Amino acid sequence: MTERTAIVFGASGLIGSNLVRHLLANESYHKVTVLVRRSLGIEHSKLDEHLVDFADTNALNALIRGDDAFSCLGTTHKKAGSREAFQAVDFTLVHTLAQIAHGNRVTHLLLVSSLGANPGSPSAYLRTKGEVEQAVADLGFPRTSIFRPSILIGERNEYRLKESLAAAILSPLSLFLLGPLKRYRPIAAEQVAKAMIEVAAHPAEGLAIYQNEEIAAL
Repeated sequence: MTERTAIVFGASGLIGSNLVRHLLANESYHKVTVLVRRSLGIEHSKLDEHLVDFADTNALNALIRGDDAFSCLGTTHKKAGSREAFQAVDFTLVHTLAQIAHGNRVTHLLLVSSLGANPGSPSAYLRTKGEVEQAVADLGFPRTSIFRPSILIGERNEYRLKESLAAAILSPLSLFLLGPLKRYRPIAAEQVAKAMIEVAAHPAEGLAIYQNEEIAAL
């Protein structure tokens, strides 16, 4: 696999920023396209950065072209300000970008979701994650890879109290989380990014879902 183009949605986030760094260092990709609201502040010959208005689908359509689309978008109810605003990012925007990528014949969509994602979940957060998983799977990409990490560890640009507390509590207990509980171990965002690139490096077809322990193993 050489001379491939990667497209990254959510490049400024915890996983996305790690992903961009590793993609730029990966010889399999000759171009890394990122669509962002604000510049990442990175200078690299392979980086193709575009400051975009995500409501302008015509402009997005001209930019979302390549081989592998990595979708790392995500917010929280608190940051978004309302359930509707959260839904607009975690479902509508993710699905819209995936639709454009599919229409432009991108062959592989790699989506960051969440441990416990389920369209039937009583949790609005996990229900939305499950619904967007189903929606992008239904688009029919030649290959769709969904990643369901647990609590993420890493330096964020924003402070998330609940996630920080959960990581602080669970991280020291990780060695004791065995068997079915292993999936709840916190995981470094960099591990998730590297696992996504590892999956993209090996040809396959159809839908695959990677749970937290599988991501860690990759």
